[in-house]
Amino acid sequence: MRFARTGGLLAALLASTIAGRAADEPTLTIATVNNGDMIIMQKLSPKFEKDTGIKLNWVVLEENVLRQRMTTDIATKGGQFDIMTIGAYETPIWAKQGWLMSLDDLGQGYDYKDLIPQVKDGLSLDGKMYAAPFYAESSFTYYRKDLFDKAGITMPEKPTYTQIAEYADKITDKKNGIYGICLRGKPGWGENMAFLGTAVNAFGGEWFDMKWQPQLTTQPWKDAITWYLDVMKKDGPPGPTANGFNENQALFASGKCGMWIDATSGAGRVYDPKQSQVADKIAFTASPVTDKDPKASGWFWSWNLAIPTSTKKAEAAKKFVAWATSKDYVKLVGESEGWVAAPPGTRLSTYDSPEYKKAAPFAPTVLKAIETTDPKHPTVNPVPYTGVQFVAIPEFQAIGTNVGQDISAALAGQDTADAALKKGQATTERTMKQAGYPK
Repeated sequence: MRFARTGGLLAALLASTIAGRAADEPTLTIATVNNGDMIIMQKLSPKFEKDTGIKLNWVVLEENVLRQRMTTDIATKGGQFDIMTIGAYETPIWAKQGWLMSLDDLGQGYDYKDLIPQVKDGLSLDGKMYAAPFYAESSFTYYRKDLFDKAGITMPEKPTYTQIAEYADKITDKKNGIYGICLRGKPGWGENMAFLGTAVNAFGGEWFDMKWQPQLTTQPWKDAITWYLDVMKKDGPPGPTANGFNENQALFASGKCGMWIDATSGAGRVYDPKQSQVADKIAFTASPVTDKDPKASGWFWSWNLAIPTSTKKAEAAKKFVAWATSKDYVKLVGESEGWVAAPPGTRLSTYDSPEYKKAAPFAPTVLKAIETTDPKHPTVNPVPYTGVQFVAIPEFQAIGTNVGQDISAALAGQDTADAALKKGQATTERTMKQAGYPK
């Protein structure tokens, strides 16, 4: 009887000790975007919690809302988030402000040399990395090869914007709910302007000249936006101003779109028969070009995990960032979700993996698109900025969103292309003047 009581006491003490240790482990609040790869990260994170005892509190938001919340929090040092999912645009700007922790100490097993150099360089400032790449992307053209075969069309290796418009018209079948093309229409610098920024580059335009004078009323901008409005109104789906990356991905995967020009990161989902009704009917080629600039085709972007300097849980946060962006995590996704779903564009070892090569026939095209995109030389004419589908200055977030809203209004039939661009020119000139450009 005495032994039983003693055993019970020891068990109680042990349980109390374990509970105390669990209570000592911090809870991390993570802000992330509601894209498919991040949903998988959240799904697999219980393994991290079990292995480390660290608890995770997820704040999953639509892209525009996420950016607004994070920008406000980090600029005011609010400390609401311990880990933030941020883009290639924010990383060097916020690092320069001293808002992000350096991530050069994620452990010996992290293998920094395995990171694709172009991606790592875009997240670095003065030789230090300030965000860890979760997935990276360029853009390319998705298309339904069955619809092309039916229409007697052969997609070239580098289609032009003129050809894309012609193809969209030939494969549109609105009676059967098939639209020739789906493009982003939701307003935002990272939504409709991500695509339109690269289109303007291809048409020979730029956001600013070498004197930082806005160029939105120049002919290349008019040509690019007119092309976009014409093809979307003629061959695009209804209600396009509500469609961003996720919405168009769903339309394409359900067989509603004949073509879709967007992020290469979507390939893993539309090629997955568990998520796509047309997985066996699709093919990929480069983003469109023009005669003015046959190289200005895709964009360059990465979603990354960063730690704000306002966190009080830096060590625990670094453990999670190291876990979620490691080679082992890529392998975990491949084995649990299928290799076609592995996070793309960040690690060289992913593209050397036999399993990934077999599951993702688009992988070489994606890697080539990422490696050949040059953020330092994004346009035909010389420009004072870096960034392909964005301008790497703090003011661009507001500028791009305002212009995106103007063009979205034109897409909805509330304005003409010229009127939208004149409004965008005026607000951009005002913003740049208030910011003291040229500097």
